[in-house]
Amino acid sequence: MTPGQWLRRLANLLNGSTLLGLLLARLAGTTTVRGPHGLAIATGYTWKLPFAGAFTVGNVVIFRAGPEAALGNPALLGHEERHSTQYACLGLPFLVLYFTAAGWSLLRHGDPASGNPFERHAGLEAGGYPGRPAEAARSRRRPGRVTGRRPGGRPGSRWTIRNTNGGP
Repeated sequence: MTPGQWLRRLANLLNGSTLLGLLLARLAGTTTVRGPHGLAIATGYTWKLPFAGAFTVGNVVIFRAGPEAALGNPALLGHEERHSTQYACLGLPFLVLYFTAAGWSLLRHGDPASGNPFERHAGLEAGGYPGRPAEAARSRRRPGRVTGRRPGGRPGSRWTIRNTNGGP
């Protein structure tokens, strides 16, 4: 392990996130083994939530798949490792921040990842998410919703509300 990976592992132990991940993995009946880069790999997760095929809590990466599939996907492991680093920086409040960002992304982009800065930083494609640009989400908006221009403002100014009655 690199010095950074040791530091991340220590930070996640001290902030309690790895202990929470190990507890969750144990309660869910997964098989946990040592993985690369100081991560613990828990496989065989069968609970319904979260919906993801893999997720991270501290330095514990929890997979629905078996160990061969989990360890055989270096791109996904790298994605989950970046989430582990996010836990090291933010501690357990990362959970609240992550789910808030996922909710915002769901409202803004139609999915919980595209507008989520934590997922974007970890790499959308590596995590198995199809990234949607904000422009695609804006084109799906209903008429009469705020577009980001000032009411009564000229085109190009901020916070104008779209006219939905066909008038000027």
